[in-house]
Amino acid sequence: MSEETSKNRPVWQIESTHPELAESLREALREIIDPEIGLNIIQLGLVRDVQIDEGGALVRMMLTTPFCPYGPAMLETTRDKVEAVLQKPTHIELLMEMWDFSYMEEDAAQSWGFY
Repeated sequence: MSEETSKNRPVWQIESTHPELAESLREALREIIDPEIGLNIIQLGLVRDVQIDEGGALVRMMLTTPFCPYGPAMLETTRDKVEAVLQKPTHIELLMEMWDFSYMEEDAAQSWGFY
């Protein structure tokens, strides 16, 4: 996984290899909302890394809970969104690490009263 500047904002590999695509991808992924929490997957810090190679794109992400009932749909929606923006076949790697509130963007965490 790429080096992180903070838990709140991981540095995706795509930011150094394809910086022209990173921000448009981040904005597109903001459209994917966790329906139980009401925040998008970027605000929640679920997407931990994105990289591109000759074969396509790899997205490393996690879910807020291991048995999230919306998990499969969010993973598929994320894959579809990344493929639409990057125009490359995309694989989602589901990380097994536990999500916690410190992964949230500061603005989102503040609105929930965590900071």
